[in-house]
Amino acid sequence: MFDEELLISELQFKAVRSSGAGGQHVNKVSSKVVLNFDLNNSQVFSEEQKVLLFKNLATRLTSEGVLILQSDESRSQHKNKEFVIKRFLELIKQGLIVPKKRKPTKTPKSVKLKRLTNKKQQSEKKANRKPPKLE
Repeated sequence: MFDEELLISELQFKAVRSSGAGGQHVNKVSSKVVLNFDLNNSQVFSEEQKVLLFKNLATRLTSEGVLILQSDESRSQHKNKEFVIKRFLELIKQGLIVPKKRKPTKTPKSVKLKRLTNKKQQSEKKANRKPPKLE
């Protein structure tokens, strides 16, 4: 499908300070990891795969075609880097899945016949409830 090692080598990482509440240590440590991946300049994917990824990941890409993911789940920068790489690879695998073509099917004759017979029985039941006409 694609070479994960080569793909990971194309990623750019940046360590940033995590947001949110924290103690005195929070302003000194950059544990949040931001991942940038430029899909336009990637050598890993073919043109067809790039088109598929652009289509499937359209809401997650910037206008320049850059995918940005971030992780600040852990206090450790290394764990956050592992988390963000794992999430990135899952996202790419999901984006490369080609949906199956829908095969249009006809309604079977037996189903149509069953519907009509039920309809006829129902109408006869209703007709039998009416009082007879006197002339």
